[in-house]
Amino acid sequence: MTATLRACRYCDGLITDPEDAVEVAYEHVNSGPGRTVWAHRAHADLVDLIDLDVLRILTRIWAHHLRDS
Repeated sequence: MTATLRACRYCDGLITDPEDAVEVAYEHVNSGPGRTVWAHRAHADLVDLIDLDVLRILTRIWAHHLRDS
């Protein structure tokens, strides 16, 4: 039997105890199936689910749209 290795999105550490793994999100990808994002139970509330680059770009678009309307 093979063990599934999961990495914590917050601390990038391996989650060695399956009972400590918490599913925090699901990321869709352009090719193939997406993937589940995992975190340690203690880190689940600390995970940033919004990509900061995407947030910055969307904020600029919204500000430009508001300025022009």
